[in-house]
Amino acid sequence: MRLPFVRRCWPLLLAAPLWLGPVSLGQAQAPSLGRSLPALGDGHELSLSEERRLGDQIARAIYRDPDYLDDPVLDGYLQALWRPLVAAARERGDLSPDLAERFAWEIMIGRDRSVNAFALPGGYLGVHLGLLATVASADELASVLAHELSHVSQRHIARLIARQSQQAPWIIASMILGALAASAAKNADIANAAIVGGQAVAAQSQLNFSRDMEREADRVGFGIMTDAGFDGHGFVSMFDKLQQASRLNDDGAFPYLRSHPLTTERLADMRARVPQHDHAAPGRTGPAPVSATYHALMSARARVLSEPDTDRLRALAQTLNASNGPRDDPATLGQRYAATLAAARLRDGARVWTGLTQLRASLPPDADAQWALRWLELEVLPGASVPAAQAAATAQHLAQLRDRALADGQRSSVLVAARSAVGADAGVQRSAIQRLQTWTALHPRDASAWQTLAVLQQAQGQPERAARATAEARLAHLDAPGALERFKAAQQLARGRPGADHIELSILDARVRDTERLVREQLREAEAR
Repeated sequence: MRLPFVRRCWPLLLAAPLWLGPVSLGQAQAPSLGRSLPALGDGHELSLSEERRLGDQIARAIYRDPDYLDDPVLDGYLQALWRPLVAAARERGDLSPDLAERFAWEIMIGRDRSVNAFALPGGYLGVHLGLLATVASADELASVLAHELSHVSQRHIARLIARQSQQAPWIIASMILGALAASAAKNADIANAAIVGGQAVAAQSQLNFSRDMEREADRVGFGIMTDAGFDGHGFVSMFDKLQQASRLNDDGAFPYLRSHPLTTERLADMRARVPQHDHAAPGRTGPAPVSATYHALMSARARVLSEPDTDRLRALAQTLNASNGPRDDPATLGQRYAATLAAARLRDGARVWTGLTQLRASLPPDADAQWALRWLELEVLPGASVPAAQAAATAQHLAQLRDRALADGQRSSVLVAARSAVGADAGVQRSAIQRLQTWTALHPRDASAWQTLAVLQQAQGQPERAARATAEARLAHLDAPGALERFKAAQQLARGRPGADHIELSILDARVRDTERLVREQLREAEAR
């Protein structure tokens, strides 16, 4: 069965810059690809700007991948782990100010059930839903993120490319060409042909960091995560999970093992850093950055969002009929969250109501977990089968939840509330539009915020503003030509509208000029290469 290239080969795209092994230039067709990439492989270490540019090219392809997922709720959870890790890395001196400023430092979520995470050029990181659903604690997930952060902060990608000299660039080129061919021609055969050389030379050692680099990422990552307030035992328990999967002859569900192979030396070193019977977590001097309940809810969410099978979703939703265990136990709350979300995906309104009722009766004590349940209500309550006697009170409750979330400063709150306004009345939509306009002014690279704004503006009968918001979303996803096309379409709509808004027209004129300049600059860079 043929699969779309970007979806099937996302791990290959992420791993491409780090593949090792002999390369046949004939297979990779090097002469036809040089203009697509930064000037690499000339024996010197990749500069920060070159690495960022390379990361942007790969990220641009990933944004178009149907398995790319910008879920504001899960993104908020990942940021709750990521921010203290980055802050600790900077404070320790492991992340230089120059690197912190010039790299993207963006986490990209993949709708994939395998246990995997990737370090990308330019400060992009990839995380699969399968990893979020599998880890038993926030500390385990933080250990993976800290390890990947260390690969980037220690410039392992640049060092590997420098070591491979003329070899690695053509593997990178074949991957990017495949992505471009798939997106331009929408032909999986073209894409497959473009990457077959890269697959052949890299199959034996895909993303194999050297042993020294793995040990360095372990050591630096452990220091970062413990200084950030996470429990160092999470590093050891994550290693134990990977070791167990390795002993069971990994069946492909743990690709992280192939990209970061475990050795007895790495295991022994990490266990020595955290004695198994020492329950005073190294580096933790205060409360955990993320509560066990918040983690359980987010792990449950990842499990449901990664599940494509209707029968398994139905089985999960049916667990709402049997409420066993303490009401405030994190595992029980996670199970109820997963069952309620699964019911919503199945459009089972009766079970959605049952699940929300059970969750409200066991409200967790910490603020993050409470917000997670509010976001779930905003998402699924409109599809619940609400008893007639409670309809008015429920409608009022939903409106209050939305208002509270729109006023909140968290990205998750703003986007979930704004999305819930799409099917609401015009007044609610206008409030959401106003909030999103403020948000996007402060966060112009938030593509999901722009996309949600476009949907709401279209619903309000503002097609030219919706087209501009769509253009901004494409620009945020590094698609300058696509953005320019939408900006020009918005211009035409605005000029053809009776009583044209001159302020909107002037904004569009400026955005067209800026984007045309950006497209020209990108073309000049490509020609220079």
